[in-house]
Amino acid sequence: MLTDDEFAAALAAARRGDERGFAVLWRALHPAVLRYLRVVAGDAAEDAASETWLQVARDLDRFAGGPGEFRGWLFRIARHRGIDEVRRAGRRREDPAEQVAPGPPGRDAAIEAIEGAETAWALGRIAALPADQAEAVMLRVVAGLDVAQTAQVLGKRPGAVRIATMRGLRRLALDPQVRDRAGTKARTETAGEV
Repeated sequence: MLTDDEFAAALAAARRGDERGFAVLWRALHPAVLRYLRVVAGDAAEDAASETWLQVARDLDRFAGGPGEFRGWLFRIARHRGIDEVRRAGRRREDPAEQVAPGPPGRDAAIEAIEGAETAWALGRIAALPADQAEAVMLRVVAGLDVAQTAQVLGKRPGAVRIATMRGLRRLALDPQVRDRAGTKARTETAGEV
């Protein structure tokens, strides 16, 4: 996790065209952008994330503001690219590639599968919320934007963001699957202490 000073330094470097500064921003924020877009754009999240970062790279020299404003700007772009990808996917049908070239070896597949399943499950529960609540929860809780930044991204008033976030979190807390999973986890942890 970057400190605010490290983030500000990377942002300033990236705005001057420094590739390493841009890479620091990408590594720090891409996972949150991708998680947000999985809720907003579903299967088109990867494409929307790519389009988001391409637009950021094109327009970064014209960006003015600090780290907080950058996060808001980035997620506003991501939201628009996500909406665009959903529209585009509705208009075209894609055929899967016949063969994918093998890449370099990665992390342990079992660990990655478990972590991916947990994340996918959580994102699925959030995506099941009404759209305004899902976006508010993703931006406030997962992406870490403040109320004002989230309001800017969504084009809503701060009060509406607070209410949507609260309602979304309340629905998640009452969701039977979430409650069941939380109860199972608590029982497992308690059993491990005995």
